[in-house]
Amino acid sequence: MSLTAGIVGLPNVGKSTLFNAITKKNILAENYPFATIDPNVGVVTVPDKRIDELAKMYNPNKVIPTAYEFTDIAGLVKGASAGEGLGNKFLSHIRETDAICEVVRCFDHNKIIHVEGNVDPIRDIETINLELAIADLDIVNNRLEKVTKKARTSKDKNDLLEVEALEKAKTSLENNIPLRLVDYTEEEKLILKSYSFLTLKPIIYLTNISEEEIATEDNEYVKQVKEYAKLENAKVVKLCAKLEEDLSSLEDEEKQEMLDALNIETSGLDQLIEATYDLLGLATYFTVGKDEVRAWTFKKGMNAKKCAGIIHTDFEKGFIKAEVMSYEDLIQYGSELKVKENGRARLEGKEYLMQDGDICHFRFNV
Repeated sequence: MSLTAGIVGLPNVGKSTLFNAITKKNILAENYPFATIDPNVGVVTVPDKRIDELAKMYNPNKVIPTAYEFTDIAGLVKGASAGEGLGNKFLSHIRETDAICEVVRCFDHNKIIHVEGNVDPIRDIETINLELAIADLDIVNNRLEKVTKKARTSKDKNDLLEVEALEKAKTSLENNIPLRLVDYTEEEKLILKSYSFLTLKPIIYLTNISEEEIATEDNEYVKQVKEYAKLENAKVVKLCAKLEEDLSSLEDEEKQEMLDALNIETSGLDQLIEATYDLLGLATYFTVGKDEVRAWTFKKGMNAKKCAGIIHTDFEKGFIKAEVMSYEDLIQYGSELKVKENGRARLEGKEYLMQDGDICHFRFNV
């Protein structure tokens, strides 16, 4: 299951530095706007201690954790929706992602240029969010003009429903309300999904702080972002992009030593990955064996048959049953045999809703 989170923000807020940490790639991260022209895509693994424990138990030839993509998108500026900077190109890259991670600068530094001249996180957030809303409104208006004429003539139920959904979206956007905060019916959601609206995507705000403030209480900038995020019921992750870049070059043991020295339990990057994974409504099931221990990403609410199809379409087409046990039971009893002896292994049908941490073997016949 290929899913992508896009990292956005104004120029020089720390996006590319953070992306270097995420993917351990040395992309261009310079102190001037538009250092990143084309989107950079990197695959990250989701931190999950469960797969480490399963690897110890099975000692497989291969261990494959679950992963998804982060895309670093070049800095947006005021007027991007009208093509300012390299706006239209960047907006199209954001449209291809499943979620938005908006980096917000929350530190002062007289040697790092801010595109607006001074640090003001709420202004920066509103600048970007307004550009996304204007871009969406342009699509809504163009489509409304066409579908309204069609609906008047055809009186088609689907056309009329699309007009209604788009009118609701237009009203929201004109009042600077992102589409993700609007209460839509399931039918309306289905209609709007096809447009890949920017403001319909779930969002996380990443407050980028200085190295000196890592182990301190939230500064005033971070507090402002958290208050703003409450209004949207959005998540906030506080991190120092420079520290995360430094940590990414260390081995696990050295990384933990540095975190301990700074009195930090979890790196900001791990928090970001976990938060984004949760934001996208994802969960993990496992397949295990001597050859391979593997984690598979699925959308919460998917049934066993659909989850089987993530491995291979033949698994879904010829689905018979799923042999399922929970990770907790396997760890508690110590082996598959013991799980079965204690009546904790199950045979589930195609409508079984997969749970996070399920360990599965699919029976199928094609």
